[in-house]
Amino acid sequence: MDLFSFTECANKTHSLRALFDLLVNRATEEGFSEVAYGAINFVEPLRLAEYPPPTVAVNWPPAWCDRYFKRKYHTIDPVVRRTPMHSRPFLWDQLADHYQLQPDERRVLDEAREAGLKHGMSVPLFGPLGQVSVVSFASPSDDADPQDRIGHLNALASLFHSACGEIARSSNGGCGKKIALSQREISCMRWVAEGKSSWEIGMILGISVNTVNFHIKNAMRKLGATTRIQATAIAIRLNIL
Repeated sequence: MDLFSFTECANKTHSLRALFDLLVNRATEEGFSEVAYGAINFVEPLRLAEYPPPTVAVNWPPAWCDRYFKRKYHTIDPVVRRTPMHSRPFLWDQLADHYQLQPDERRVLDEAREAGLKHGMSVPLFGPLGQVSVVSFASPSDDADPQDRIGHLNALASLFHSACGEIARSSNGGCGKKIALSQREISCMRWVAEGKSSWEIGMILGISVNTVNFHIKNAMRKLGATTRIQATAIAIRLNIL
């Protein structure tokens, strides 16, 4: 399946599970059958470090998944730690060449290889408000060379991530809940998205701080959010901003 065919099939897919299966099938054709997709961080209320970032879908060997999450390897995994530092795809085998990995980081990579993830690469994907997601591909074959497939896998990851966003937006739009913010609420939330404080927004719009807070609180209530950051993320996802 070429990239054009993948895009056509992705556009006809209406569930994240089916879309992920499509990605796994295409990656398997490239020789990388072990795939994972998830968020490195996210813009909704902050998580404590001991909890893993949300994983959307994973196709790792079950025994490795159990070991990884039970031992909280996400806190020491060099792939998770280094993804936000990269703007381009990177190979797991080259991490030690570019960074001085700690012994526990090396252990995670070594145990992953023993579990069947012989060679791998990760594709950083950046969203609004600093959100970072990643698609990782790995091969159980000793002879696999991700460098040879990096261009194709990078394109697949980007197409998949974009299709995920479309499915999420469709799901939100099809839930029957129409959210309507007033023009003033939208104006305030747009400046919140720019990182402005209530005082700064008041100066820009020529209104008092109390009035700014009133409109922001109304927007948060309508969006079902508990924080400004969460409200901004939801509004962007629903194409309100």
